[in-house]
Amino acid sequence: MLPILCLPTIPSCGCRRNKRDAAPPLPIIQGNTTKDSLRKEMSDKTIYQFTAKDSDGKEVSLEKYKGDVVLIVNVASKCGLTNSNYTQLKEVLEKFQDKGLRIAAFPCNQFGGQEPACEVDIKNFVNDKFHFEPDLYSKINVNGDNAHPLYKFLKKEQGGTLFDAIKWNFTKFLVDREGHPIKRYGPTTEPKDIVKDIEKLL
Repeated sequence: MLPILCLPTIPSCGCRRNKRDAAPPLPIIQGNTTKDSLRKEMSDKTIYQFTAKDSDGKEVSLEKYKGDVVLIVNVASKCGLTNSNYTQLKEVLEKFQDKGLRIAAFPCNQFGGQEPACEVDIKNFVNDKFHFEPDLYSKINVNGDNAHPLYKFLKKEQGGTLFDAIKWNFTKFLVDREGHPIKRYGPTTEPKDIVKDIEKLL
């Protein structure tokens, strides 16, 4: 025997329901209002909502990059990719800095323990060996529960191949002048190969 479904009775016009029991009115959706609102909400999320400690330990708002194109990179000093990346990052910055390019470098020791030094030593290493002064920040985690909020955001906005986690040192995110991450590059993509994408945004 099929179960008997008990449907709620509709009160007559003379029956007044308690306001607390009244069901909330259904939202009126016109066209694609909900989708448009969601799209706008996503577009409003930028790197500007985050702060990060610089290499001197000072908390810095990433609003400093408003109006600039930014290349965000997780860096390491003892990686096989270190020399080529730092050398090319310097060349790219020198070429486009006057047009509004900035490079934000975030040291990370999560990959093979290849960034073991303190921030002072990292800064001296980059300056002394490469004569390069990107915006260098304090060491952070880019994966896991303790990942920096900026990197949680970047990975959400620009997922990786197969999985979203950062795979190794020198993963790169290109951010437009409005603060939106628009493209992600793997560790083996050299900075010189990103130039065409950078030029489109400048």
